[in-house]
Amino acid sequence: MLSRKGLIPEEYVLTRLAEDVPEHARYRARERRARFVGKNGACNVAHKNIREQGRFLQDVFTTLVDLKWPHTLVIFTMSFLCSWLLFAMVWWLIAFAHGDLDQSTRLMHMRGGEGGGGLGAPGFVPCVTEMHSFTSAFLFSIEVQVTIGFGGRMMTEECPAAIFMLIVQNIAGLVLNSIMLGCIFMKTAQAHRRAETLIFSKHAVIALREGKLCFMLRVGDLRKSMIISATIRMQAVKKTSSLEGEVVPLNQIDIQMENPVGGNSIFLVSPLIIYHVIDKNSPLYEVSPANLHHHEDLEVIVILEGVVETTGITTQARTSYLADEILWGQRFVPIVTEEDGQYSVDYSKFGNTVKVPTPNCTAKQLEEDKSIMEAISLSPRGTTRKRQYIENCEKQREVPFARCKLVVQLVGQFRG
Repeated sequence: MLSRKGLIPEEYVLTRLAEDVPEHARYRARERRARFVGKNGACNVAHKNIREQGRFLQDVFTTLVDLKWPHTLVIFTMSFLCSWLLFAMVWWLIAFAHGDLDQSTRLMHMRGGEGGGGLGAPGFVPCVTEMHSFTSAFLFSIEVQVTIGFGGRMMTEECPAAIFMLIVQNIAGLVLNSIMLGCIFMKTAQAHRRAETLIFSKHAVIALREGKLCFMLRVGDLRKSMIISATIRMQAVKKTSSLEGEVVPLNQIDIQMENPVGGNSIFLVSPLIIYHVIDKNSPLYEVSPANLHHHEDLEVIVILEGVVETTGITTQARTSYLADEILWGQRFVPIVTEEDGQYSVDYSKFGNTVKVPTPNCTAKQLEEDKSIMEAISLSPRGTTRKRQYIENCEKQREVPFARCKLVVQLVGQFRG
C-alpha cells in the first residue's frame, strides 16, 4: 500500500522485477495521473447515476456471470432452495385438498379397503403415498427435482393435478440446472483467467532502432499452449482540445504497430519486443525526456487479443504505461539463448533494460536536424573493434587488461 502511494521506493517491493527506477521517482511522495487502464488490465472507470437499472435484469445470465464468486454461490444455493420450497408448498396444497393429510383417510388407506360396508368398496388412495406433513412434501419435492427416488414416497394415478405438477417441476428443474451450471462453467472458464499468464514488461522504453526513435515494450506467454491468431494494438490516451474549443478528456489515438512478424499479428511462442516507430503521424512525435514525468497527461494502452488453443475462447490481456513508466534511452536485454539444441527463455530478465546512446530530443527535432545523429556513436562495428582490441591486448600481453580498457575509453571520449 505504501509503495502504491509513492511513500517508499518501488525497488524495495518484493513483487517488483529487477528493473531500473528513474531518479525522479525515488524517495518522495507524488501525485500520479489517474490510470485509464490498470497494470493488471482492469479499467479504472466508475459508472454512476445509472437510472435504467432494469437493463441488467434483461440479460440475467451475463449479470450472474459478472457477479463475484460469493454472490454467485449464494444465488446458486438460494435458487435451488427456493424452487424446492415453492414446489413443496404446491405438493402440500394438493395433498391437503385431496384429504391425504387427514388422519382418518390415512387409516383407511392403511386398512386397504377394510370397513367398506361389505360392498367391496376400495380403500382410500392418496395422490402421493407417505406424505403426512410439509416436511414430507419438501422431501418429495427434492426427490422429484433431482430424481433421487428413495422408494418411500411415490406418485399414484389418483390425481391428474399431481401428474401435471410432476411434469412442470421436472421441466423447471432442468431449466434451472442448465442456467446455474452454465453460469458456474462460464465463470470458471472466463477469458481473463488465461490472460493471467500473458505478461508485459513493467516499463516501456524509447530508443533508437534503425536510426529512428522507437517506442518498445516486451510481451510474453508463460504457458506452452499457444494463443492462436494473436493480435496486438496500442492506443495513446491523453487530454486534447479541438479547434472549436471542445475538450476531450480521454481522447483515444491509435498507434501504428510494428513487430518482427509484420502487421498486427504476432507468433507468441517466445517473448517478443513490439515496437512503434515514432514518426510525424505518431502521438509521441513531440515527446522528449523532459515530458516523461508523472504530471504528464499521457498513457499508452496495450491490448493483446487471441484465441486460446485449448478451449477456443477468445481472450484479451491489457496493460498501460504512464509517462513516468517510459524509460528514455534504454533497451531490453536479450533473454532467448540456444541451449542443448533448443531455445531457452530466461524470464528473470524479462523486464531488464540497459542504457544505450539516444539523443535527448523529440522525434520531430531528430527528423529536422540530421546533425544530431552524427554526434552520437551508434556503430556496432565500432563496439566490435573495441572489443577485439581488448582481446588482442590480453592475448599478446603487451599491456594489462585494465590499461587497454582505459585506452579505449579515452579514445572514445576524444572522438566524442
